[in-house]
Amino acid sequence: MKRALLGMLSCPACSRDLTLEAAEEVDGDVESGELACVGCRARYPVLRSVPRFVPPENYARNFGFQWNRFRQCQLDSHLGQPISRERLLRQSGWHPEDLQGKAVLDIGCGAGRFAEVALALGARVVAVDYSDAVDACWENFGPHRHLEVMQADMRALPLRAGQFDYVYCLGVLQHTPDVRRSFLSLPPMLRPGGRFAVDIYPRTGLEWLWPKYWIRPLTKRVDQQRLLKIVEAVAPALLAVSDLLGRVPVVGRRLRYLVPVANYRGVQPLTDDQLLEIGILDTFDMLAPAHDHPQTARTLTRWFAGTGLVDVEVYRDGQLIGRATKGYGASDDRDGPGWRSPTDST
Repeated sequence: MKRALLGMLSCPACSRDLTLEAAEEVDGDVESGELACVGCRARYPVLRSVPRFVPPENYARNFGFQWNRFRQCQLDSHLGQPISRERLLRQSGWHPEDLQGKAVLDIGCGAGRFAEVALALGARVVAVDYSDAVDACWENFGPHRHLEVMQADMRALPLRAGQFDYVYCLGVLQHTPDVRRSFLSLPPMLRPGGRFAVDIYPRTGLEWLWPKYWIRPLTKRVDQQRLLKIVEAVAPALLAVSDLLGRVPVVGRRLRYLVPVANYRGVQPLTDDQLLEIGILDTFDMLAPAHDHPQTARTLTRWFAGTGLVDVEVYRDGQLIGRATKGYGASDDRDGPGWRSPTDST
């Protein structure tokens, strides 16, 4: 982290200021130290350049395990394909030029697949994850003059409200224990006029036909390393069966869902090796999480009410997508400068 990040932070327990103590710095990067609250006296460590506001053992430990194991697997720069870029821009409705010089909050950053896109588009990014996937994100992209990474709970963000031009949370909400509370914690982070985008697994009433939900009660209790070894062992055969079912005329795409494996053949322009690697990753991703809570479009629409967000859109694009804009209050300055990233030295 950089010292200038302190101006953005507040204690997640009492919302008071934080001070930095016992800092060890290298080339302007605080590699270790402690953040101390001036109010409740809570203390939060900075380890390996990342502020840590949650205990190391938590419900998202499988995500930390998988993203440190598959650190570059989903990065566009690794795949040679703009898969994450196209998903972020399509689902958000934002244009590439929109993010230039803007303050962006990436919630549930994982190893940084979308942070990579936002940084490449010229954004100033604060990337947050509940798990120690933050270490994979930092290893991939830190130190970067326009990136800050922190380990924190989205339900109690250690950030002052109203600092961001863009907030997105993709592939995350359904894996939190209280989806509504997690969702409602995000709109306050936006400044007036800021843009917001989330996605979540859709609840259709038919998802329980998917074998994933039959076996998850068992697999989510299996030791992570053991589960990954099992997935790695069976994925090639399951993908072969899935491919075979996919060739059935008319209904082949739907039949593939009968096989509990993530198969992107014909969906993403990947090589066979990449299809296998991402198939293993995403199969583990769907079987290991402690929480998996799909939602209906009606529920998501209802959550938007009272958030101060306007121009709300809720629709299906594979996932259930919600996007909106933060409205202006009577005292808000539409032409104000907004928040400037503390990493901007100009």
